[in-house]
Amino acid sequence: MSTATKPKHIGRNISRIRELRGMKQEVLAEAIGISQQTISSIEGSEEVEFKRLLEIAKILGVTVEAIENFSEESVFSFFNNFYDNSTAGSGVFNHPNQCTFNPLDKVIELYERLVQVEREKVEFMEKLMNGK
Repeated sequence: MSTATKPKHIGRNISRIRELRGMKQEVLAEAIGISQQTISSIEGSEEVEFKRLLEIAKILGVTVEAIENFSEESVFSFFNNFYDNSTAGSGVFNHPNQCTFNPLDKVIELYERLVQVEREKVEFMEKLMNGK
């Protein structure tokens, strides 16, 4: 068994980060101002020009170093640690669906705003009708 490390494949790393972000090639291409075929070509390349890599990193919301050093293991490790830490203590992350506000209060607030808008419409219509 060989202990030689595989060379970094920057294009593959870009592809995986893009996929993890839920972004399609077309969206990334449009954000940078290039074609989808060019993104496909970049993702197939082991090396990427630094200027282009900088643009891609910015759109993906990561650093150039994150792209260069990306590995599947580090992603799984990050999420495992995040999950372990978020459920360990007491706080906002105790329950994955825990709200920091009362949803019923938000519904009432929305309803009150809608009622106010309707009142304003009625007043406006009355002014129009009385003005004629």
